[in-house]
Amino acid sequence: MSVPQLSAEQRGEQILAVFDTAFGELLAADPAAFRVKFRKMAASAFAFYRGTAGLFYHDLEQEKRGGPYLDERTSRVWIHGDLHAENFGTYMDAQGRLIFNVNDFDEAYVGPFTWDLKRLAASVALIGYAKALSDGQITDLVRTYAVAYRERIHALATGAKSDEVPPFTLDTAQGPLLDALRDARSLTRFGLLDSMTEIRDFERRFAPGGGSIELDAATRYKVLAAFDGYLETLPEASLARPDSYRVKDVVGRRGIGIGSAGLPSYNILLEGHTDALENDVVIYIKQAQTPAVSRHITDPAIREYFQHEGHRTVISQRALQAHADPWLGWTELDGEGQLVAEVSPYAVDLDWGDIDDPEEIAAVVADLGRSTATMHAAADDESGHSELVPFSTERAIDAAIAADEDSFGDLLVDFAHEYGARARADHQIFVDLFRNGRIPGL
Repeated sequence: MSVPQLSAEQRGEQILAVFDTAFGELLAADPAAFRVKFRKMAASAFAFYRGTAGLFYHDLEQEKRGGPYLDERTSRVWIHGDLHAENFGTYMDAQGRLIFNVNDFDEAYVGPFTWDLKRLAASVALIGYAKALSDGQITDLVRTYAVAYRERIHALATGAKSDEVPPFTLDTAQGPLLDALRDARSLTRFGLLDSMTEIRDFERRFAPGGGSIELDAATRYKVLAAFDGYLETLPEASLARPDSYRVKDVVGRRGIGIGSAGLPSYNILLEGHTDALENDVVIYIKQAQTPAVSRHITDPAIREYFQHEGHRTVISQRALQAHADPWLGWTELDGEGQLVAEVSPYAVDLDWGDIDDPEEIAAVVADLGRSTATMHAAADDESGHSELVPFSTERAIDAAIAADEDSFGDLLVDFAHEYGARARADHQIFVDLFRNGRIPGL
């Protein structure tokens, strides 16, 4: 890529303009949440990169439209939208299996498949730099990712049997991925409930404090009305036991992560699949956000396919994640699209803190390449949304890469180094803007 050379002052103004587009309304509504968000982003170049998908896609716009490996089909596939090396972890799928794969689909959309790969590659460069790896070692890591992605896409495109490309489970994962799955298996629903709730008068209720906010009667009524709308979006199989959805309690929430600062959020406590108190379920309702990538995809057919951002988030996750969370759905609240999902007791994010050995890092990066390919391949003409993607994603991507195998790794390596350096410089510019009070609205 080639980002125009700007002075630090000029780049700072550019960053502020992108921030205003991405965060302006939410920041004005809740400056305190953004002060927390920006302090987290100031901690490291990687944390800054995580919180600035909008800036990333703004910079990609500086490239020529199109690009290598992109054609009419490969420019129109389901993509994650914020694929970086920390957006992977564990979840319990609808079949009761613990899976390690891509997570956090808030930014998912339909666009060029290479945008996911470039965002991940630059994140690998940032992690490598933070761990004091040489430029040559970072190059090798990005090539490892590219090769693993390419091999898995080819295997899926040529009809490999499912047992030849199994998901990462307790039986198939190794290294830090297996560690994350074992950590997830050691967690319990009771442990989650114990951290958020208490028993009062023989019934479970949310405990006061810990970030929960008691709701007034009017707000509670609105949230419960939105919950009723959510039930209509669930698959028939999820509604097998109506008592599962009996509401026990509702609270507001504060303290959302880097990507969701300022977004209203609520937790609802449900009966769950049995009357036993240890099987209660907590779901959250969160206002969905406009994905950064959507500001750079102009096809009206894509935009008009979605009722609102909550609908988009859920449809995208169901497309990209095989056997997604059975509690996943959408609704509306105060005219805004909402994402609804379970607060899972089995979610463990990939922790890079103790992954320092270069060989172990390489093995993990290769697994992330395979996970990315599996995700892209899941979301195609067989995912139930053939109006948007009416073809086999894996075969389209496989054919595009096959046309120029040798340059595929080079594309990602060059981008990773260039954008990694850009993100490190931007991080310093951002820190100076923030600490000197130059971000409007704070």
